[in-house]
Amino acid sequence: MQQFGQTRSVHHANHILQTPDTFVRTPLPGMQRATAIVHVSPAAGARFTQYTAEFEPGGSLGSTPGSTPGSTPGPTTAQRFVYVLDGTLSVGGNSLGAGDYVYIPAGNPVVVEAPDKARAEVIEKPYLPLPGVAAPEMRFGSESQIIPQPLMGDPWLEVRALLPDQPAFDFAVNTMSYQPGATLPMVEIHVMEHGLLMLDGGGIYRLGDHWYAVTAGDFIWMAPYCPQWFGALGKTPAKYLIYKDWNRHPLA
Repeated sequence: MQQFGQTRSVHHANHILQTPDTFVRTPLPGMQRATAIVHVSPAAGARFTQYTAEFEPGGSLGSTPGSTPGSTPGPTTAQRFVYVLDGTLSVGGNSLGAGDYVYIPAGNPVVVEAPDKARAEVIEKPYLPLPGVAAPEMRFGSESQIIPQPLMGDPWLEVRALLPDQPAFDFAVNTMSYQPGATLPMVEIHVMEHGLLMLDGGGIYRLGDHWYAVTAGDFIWMAPYCPQWFGALGKTPAKYLIYKDWNRHPLA
């Protein structure tokens, strides 16, 4: 739709807000009957890649980069996290519906397939091994089965950790749900970077010295040390899926 050059999307050195009116779809190597909306990648300064995969019936992602059968995991071998947004996916004989997810370790050639139309959020990054700690195995889960935890004791702001906080995992993925009017308790500035997809509702996000109205479908990338804060607005809860690097020394 012609919007005469107007958009809520922005690009700054330490953050990106990408709104659906600016989404561009592209096939990635290994994809069959599917396309990707690549939200962020190393080309933008991120140390991971995050995209929304849109599947046609019979579509698939293929293996992660560097995960061909018989290959040895290395510094370019990607691990993958897949969270189902709509429809159903099949992974290694397991059926995943909306809100279900799978962690696929680096070097695992399992294929993600869609029997019918579906959408999923996909996070990929090279795995950083930790001496003396075995790499994680494939892991399936469902957000609905995760017991929510109040953030810093605030029952109006709940966190669901989709991956265990164990040294084997070098990143974390959570969902955060805000009742209307709930906010982060502080402006955060930290070494971790984030990839965030708004799932429901909306509110105001502070990124650096900028303030943005955000709503379901928007994507945000936050670089390390980018000042960040969110407050939920409206009459319905706000919810987002958020990635961060985790459990590794900053020099790694």
